[in-house]
Amino acid sequence: MAETGFKKWIITITVITASLLELIDTTIVNVSIPQIQGNLGATLTDAAWVVTGYSVANVIILPMSGWLGSFFGRKKYFLASIIAFTIFSFLCGNAHSLTELVAFRVMQGVAGGGLLSTAQAILLDTWPREQIGTATALFGLGAIVGPTIGPTIGGYITDNFSWPWIFYVNLPVGALAATFTYTFVRETPSDGRGKPIDWWGIGLLAVAVGSLQTILEKGEDEDWFSTTYITILTVMAVLGTLLFIWRELSTDHPIVNFKIMRYRSFSAGMVTSFVLGVGLYGSTFVFPVFAQGLLGFSAQQTGLILLPGGIVTIIIMPFMGMMLNKGVPAQILATGGMILFFVFSWMLSNSTLATGNTDFFWPLVIRGAAMSLLFVPLTTLAIGGLKGAEIGQGAGLNNMMRQLGGSFGIAGLTTLIHIRQAVHRNNLLTNINPYNPYYVQRFNGYVQNFLGKGKSMSDATHMAYGAMEGTVVKQSMLLTYNDAYWIVGMVMLFSIPLLYLAPFKAQKAVADTH
Repeated sequence: MAETGFKKWIITITVITASLLELIDTTIVNVSIPQIQGNLGATLTDAAWVVTGYSVANVIILPMSGWLGSFFGRKKYFLASIIAFTIFSFLCGNAHSLTELVAFRVMQGVAGGGLLSTAQAILLDTWPREQIGTATALFGLGAIVGPTIGPTIGGYITDNFSWPWIFYVNLPVGALAATFTYTFVRETPSDGRGKPIDWWGIGLLAVAVGSLQTILEKGEDEDWFSTTYITILTVMAVLGTLLFIWRELSTDHPIVNFKIMRYRSFSAGMVTSFVLGVGLYGSTFVFPVFAQGLLGFSAQQTGLILLPGGIVTIIIMPFMGMMLNKGVPAQILATGGMILFFVFSWMLSNSTLATGNTDFFWPLVIRGAAMSLLFVPLTTLAIGGLKGAEIGQGAGLNNMMRQLGGSFGIAGLTTLIHIRQAVHRNNLLTNINPYNPYYVQRFNGYVQNFLGKGKSMSDATHMAYGAMEGTVVKQSMLLTYNDAYWIVGMVMLFSIPLLYLAPFKAQKAVADTH
């Protein structure tokens, strides 16, 4: 039975806050890695496991979070996840070695995996059946805004305080969320008593998804299959996935209920959620690197540039819920979102080294509108036809697919940047020769500039070559980032037909979860 009045809204705020904790912590640490590295005396490769360990643990738990919620009771599992997440946040901030920090981040990721999908299931249980669009829109505020503002918050804290505070800020928020969950969230029955636990399924899921996530996180750094452990993990991921699917389809008590794939809307929604992850996390990855690494913006400046797009997302998201409630087909809204996302990507693919703050305003506003048009309809498309315990299972799988889409997107874009940078550099170097009048003019300009600063002819010539090298590096990186924007936009545009694999009709309200 749905809640009403004050209780409905306090539960809504509570579960969104808890899910924001998990989503922000997915990206907040990234900008603090150099400081963590120096403070704990670790190499960059080792320090990167602070991010990788969290992501791997998180994505392992996501698909089984629905089963865990049913087994222990949704409220109990959600409350335990909040408390554990808060405790391990404190331990992360208090870590005295990299080994401790990585271990606590893994446990924080395990706890965080129980927050996102369980929060979504509780929210859908709290709102009336006919208002599923509104509930999904409210949940989407955290899911879209969280990964975007994470690096900005992390940058601000790192610049003004110290890296442990990126974990300590979770403590009061977690304590508040736990108190409100205990006080207001309705208890749900526990189905675990007397039922066997599918330990084989849990083990195979950990092997399959954990191996895949590690490959995506570390593959580019390790030069993919030239590294033995990446090859071994690939074999483990393939075999683990096949055995896991076989196990879950053959056991009477699966931890992941693949039978919900019989719903065509859910199956199509899983695929499109994967694409959404590519666009959401891919663009969130490329833009800060482009703005800070090439144009010289700080983390805080980048965050302020991203802010208007986030505000647009917040403003438009509730209207998407209202339109879905009134019967507008999710496919129509999502099609508009994919087209707008392509427009955003196309606009940024024409960036130059002179591009400034004002040039980013409209592209990022368009991206913010696109995210609203995508997240709410795609999530509703995926889980709108599920009922009862299937909602928790579906939410877990759907969130996992979005996370994996983001991991595939980031891994693919990282590899693309590595390859295309070399291609563009080689192309640009063909223009550096004494027979190219543009090169000669630029080179002589550099020489005269350094001579004017009192340098000798020998030093000025040497410095001019260095300046030309810097120009080639910047131009090759610019062309590479423009390629990355273009590729992400094309992926989104060509995914539009996937939307229409689902039945073309207004989404039905979610059935009562009791």
